[in-house]
Amino acid sequence: MSATLAPSPARRPSAPTAPRRRTRVLALPEARWALVSTVAFLLALPLDLAGASAWLHGPLYAVAYAAGGWEPALEGLRALREKSLDVDLLMIVAALGAASIGQVLDGALLIVIFATSGALEALATARTADSVRGLLDLAPTTATRLPADGSAEETVPTGELAVGDVVLVRPGERIGADGRVLEGESEADQATITGEPLPVPKSPGDEVFAGTLNGTGALRVRVARDPADSVIARIVSLVEEASRTKAPTQLFIEKVEQRYAVGVVVATLAVFGVPLAFGEDLTAALLRAMTFMIVASPCAVVLATMPPLLSAIANAGRHGVLVKSAVAMERLGEIDVAALDKTGTLTEGMPEVVAVRPPPGSGLDEDGLLALAASAEHRSEHPLARAVVAAAGARGLRVAAAEAFVALPGRGVRATVEGRVVTVGRPGEHGESANGTTVLVERDGAAVGTLTLADRLRHDAPAAVSALTAVTGASPVLLTGDNARAAAQVASDTGIADVRAGLLPQDKVAAVRELQDGGAKVLFVGDGVNDAPALAAAHSGVAMGRAGSDLALETADAVVVRDELGAIPAVVRLSRAARRLVVQNLVIAGVCIAVLVVWDLVGHLPLPLGVAGHEGSTVVVGLNGLRLLREGAWLRATRA
Repeated sequence: MSATLAPSPARRPSAPTAPRRRTRVLALPEARWALVSTVAFLLALPLDLAGASAWLHGPLYAVAYAAGGWEPALEGLRALREKSLDVDLLMIVAALGAASIGQVLDGALLIVIFATSGALEALATARTADSVRGLLDLAPTTATRLPADGSAEETVPTGELAVGDVVLVRPGERIGADGRVLEGESEADQATITGEPLPVPKSPGDEVFAGTLNGTGALRVRVARDPADSVIARIVSLVEEASRTKAPTQLFIEKVEQRYAVGVVVATLAVFGVPLAFGEDLTAALLRAMTFMIVASPCAVVLATMPPLLSAIANAGRHGVLVKSAVAMERLGEIDVAALDKTGTLTEGMPEVVAVRPPPGSGLDEDGLLALAASAEHRSEHPLARAVVAAAGARGLRVAAAEAFVALPGRGVRATVEGRVVTVGRPGEHGESANGTTVLVERDGAAVGTLTLADRLRHDAPAAVSALTAVTGASPVLLTGDNARAAAQVASDTGIADVRAGLLPQDKVAAVRELQDGGAKVLFVGDGVNDAPALAAAHSGVAMGRAGSDLALETADAVVVRDELGAIPAVVRLSRAARRLVVQNLVIAGVCIAVLVVWDLVGHLPLPLGVAGHEGSTVVVGLNGLRLLREGAWLRATRA
């Protein structure tokens, strides 16, 4: 084999992932206040609708207002101190204004919606921070250092390692620092760094990375980088930097909220003050001003935006795509080029036997050669060995008992099968090819055939690539840490022309930024820890959920739960349908607000009629947005 085959009976993980350190929802003050506000509202609502005394539901509404509104009100006042006015404060004022003229329920509902939205945003931020911090746990906290004077080995914190130190990495340990092998042969599972699906052979002169998993051979490694500058540490820095520098994401309507809020406040004061200055009654002026604030408040505008996006999120969720927010759903519809990872994204990330070749005169047919190899491999936990054994099982072949099993570090395995010595490995003349990894099977020192194993292409990958090309108008780009031959084969099979192989995480980020600097809005699709920086840097990031690392899942804007690539172009189309509905709703809401405002200014708009018109427009745009909940919306997105 190309790498040591571990004889341990325990299954070795194919790729280390960061431990989950999830912030509990109720650990966040925003969530606790939102919960109190929501519960109080839900208790007050039935009492109010049933006509109970205000002494029963009034205090509950007051709790809903206070619990959900104090924080945005405080933030709004702080913004005012900085000479800025945001729509949150305007909505709080509108809610209090509604209560002051008897529309207590409407104001409370507005408060609850705002409090819940803030809690969800805080939770998403905290979860992402948890995963970034958890990534550092991939690297071990201690390492075995070999002193230069030949004295006894010592265990030291990895943070104390310096460039030039020599460390001993025992079988099954995680490598403590980036460096180069001085002595020993083994393999390293470095999928977290490069995304390669199989462990990589390591021998003197080869580079190794902190946090990757060593196989069964012992290695002596000379430290080449300070631990703070290791590749795994740089992944953390890249994710944090990309998250900080990524342009602030706002919904379309939020981009004009500042001017709108200022305009409504100024207009309300004018509606109140000007008539009052000309002698109008105080109560009448106040009533007209409050009516104006109610009909001009952005409730309908906010609902014009949210229902289509939330409906699209719900519909996508039913079909296995979890989009994390309305902002993320809106951004998905803006992309104009896709960049795709290879291993675990376009491919399954697991090897399988694709060819069995017994040469003439070997005395074995395909089944016989496969059964012989599987017998020798049966005790190994190496991914290639598991693939060989699985292939034999799929054909119903008998796997004979093996004795004297030996793992040959960096070369393969040897075992005695039915009294004959069988070796499965990869000598110099065999190895990687465009079609996969080829291994040689020998019996009593004589070659009896070869097996070729390859990472399986997802069945829907070619169709998904074609659909992404159609929806964006540009062919996707393949960005992978795997070798150029394997990347070229996958690109050929899926119809991708732009292939960039052998990329480390920072190289993927650079490629994404290069595309975006050229004016493109990039959708990046990946699954591993090594993909997280690119997911964060891209305009939109989508993670493959079934085998995705915690960090990739938390960093991405959306997660494909069922690993169906075809769902990605479908959700992009669904996002674009939602954006079209948003525009429709904004027109409807804008016209209604304009009519009511003009009526109130030039005529006499009765308050009940103003409230009815305002609420009516809210209902209309809400129902229009809910059209994307229907199954037909998803079917149209998949067939377009």
